[in-house]
Amino acid sequence: MKITAGTITSKLKESKEFYLRVLGFSVVFENDFFVLLSSPGNEQISFLLPNHSSQQPIFQQPFQNKGTYLTVEVDDVDAEYKRIKNLGVAIEVEMREEPWGDRHFAFYDPNGIGIDVVKYTGPEGA
Repeated sequence: MKITAGTITSKLKESKEFYLRVLGFSVVFENDFFVLLSSPGNEQISFLLPNHSSQQPIFQQPFQNKGTYLTVEVDDVDAEYKRIKNLGVAIEVEMREEPWGDRHFAFYDPNGIGIDVVKYTGPEGA
């Protein structure tokens, strides 16, 4: 099984540019109402314009800009923090270490999806 997360949004162009520029994704497929992107690790995410005549009702309503997040696991979270901050991305959760073993920071994409960039370090005392 393979899962591709999709977001229905009027911010198709902004989403594409953000994921390419900030997270290094590439375009797999694109047309005037849809874009499919691939991460450097070959995971995919898609964006679809709302209310497009080619789509069934289940794929019409736009995302409401809250309640969704993506986790991006990286080898060097400190380097990613510096790189992403230098791109001018507003950091919502500054770099921190959690007792359950995450070293991470977070920001929003253009749609209000939280992006949690993390390096799993193992729980405290383990």
